[in-house]
Amino acid sequence: MSDSAITARPRFRWPSGMALVNWLCGGWTALIFVFLYLPILLLIIYSFNQSDLSVVWTGFTFDWYVRLWHNEPLIDTLKNSLIIASVTTVLSVLLGTMGAWLLHRYRFPFSRSLGTLIFVPMVIPEIIMGVSLLIFFTVLSGPLNDWLARFSDAEFGLGYSTVIIAHTTFCFPFVLLAVQARLAGVDPFLEEAALDLGAPPLKAFWLVMVPYLLPAIVSGALMAFTLSLDEYIVTLFTTGPESQTLTIKVFGMAKKGLDPSLNAISTVFILATAVLVMLAETIRKRHR
Repeated sequence: MSDSAITARPRFRWPSGMALVNWLCGGWTALIFVFLYLPILLLIIYSFNQSDLSVVWTGFTFDWYVRLWHNEPLIDTLKNSLIIASVTTVLSVLLGTMGAWLLHRYRFPFSRSLGTLIFVPMVIPEIIMGVSLLIFFTVLSGPLNDWLARFSDAEFGLGYSTVIIAHTTFCFPFVLLAVQARLAGVDPFLEEAALDLGAPPLKAFWLVMVPYLLPAIVSGALMAFTLSLDEYIVTLFTTGPESQTLTIKVFGMAKKGLDPSLNAISTVFILATAVLVMLAETIRKRHR
């Protein structure tokens, strides 16, 4: 066989120019994803570890998940978190949707300033927000308790109500922002057509605008629910002894040392968050 019949193997060439830039950006992105998700993957794997030490693998087991559901303190704080997050989500959806519609539909003095102030809870440091809400509730409790004493023995103090108010304060702007983004592309003739056909303004909004805004409302609701479940700092300043959430309980357990039950409860939270994200994406695609 002659040398010309032998096919020469192509030599490897290092990328250059834009190919090198794309290769470096892709590699850097892959490293970021590994950095972000490798700890989560290890946490999920070690939630099935038989050993009491979370860093030593001795075998596969579901015991930590079984013990988790028999841990009454954790279950109680989980119930508190679900109650607070559910009420916060409902209030955030109502306030965020109506606020976005009012800012979009009507023009009034200081509307831009009001729209800017609404988003302050999204950017303000949580420690400052927590301290300010604690001071507000403390100052408010005096005159409010004096007023309540005229009608009943009830007292206003740190508990479910204060946590729900605090969570709603920083959750509803996320709903408002999602709805505002949806309203930016709305056809102004939709509402006008409903009004021309005899529908009252409230009915036109409910039957025409709400279905159009539904994907944004659902996305904002899921965001508010997730943020409320995950919040720690603001909750720490505004909660009472009977309204402690799961995040506060888990943080208290983590300070005492590594506990495989923390891996199990964290895995449950990760899976629940993934389900909520997939649900929001499914609703968005079906509506589209």
